Amino acid sequence: MHQHRRRDRRLARRVPSEPVQRRAFRLPAVDADVVLVGYFSAKQKDFETVMASAAAELAARGARVVTQIVQRRGVSDGGVQTMGLPYSSRTLLTYGKVREVAQACDQANAKAVIFVASLTERQQRTLTDMLGRPAVSLSDIAAD
Repeated sequence: MHQHRRRDRRLARRVPSEPVQRRAFRLPAVDADVVLVGYFSAKQKDFETVMASAAAELAARGARVVTQIVQRRGVSDGGVQTMGLPYSSRTLLTYGKVREVAQACDQANAKAVIFVASLTERQQRTLTDMLGRPAVSLSDIAAD
């Protein structure tokens, strides 16, 4: 006679009772070369202004933006059809754009990658591993 499979009785992951406090990121050094990355919807027409403002804020904090890379969603016909779908939950960007960012970082010898958009902890870890240098949100940079 066939026996039913038993459910896995391993303990479920425990969720911390209080939210984890994110640590502020400090730029590696004064005049540190960084790559600035923006992720924008095609509906957002002022993305160039947002990128310029972010670059000015980084310059005020002592960083030198060596390259700016923008990922726009919904620009092409295929992108418009998929705009309602979630973007990559692991990297925020497409994998081709991640490779482009990594190549730009290597060419410019950048010390960090700064994203205009907020990153989750998982995205931060994944992108840091993939890019080989710290990947953080602009909002996570500590003000000196």
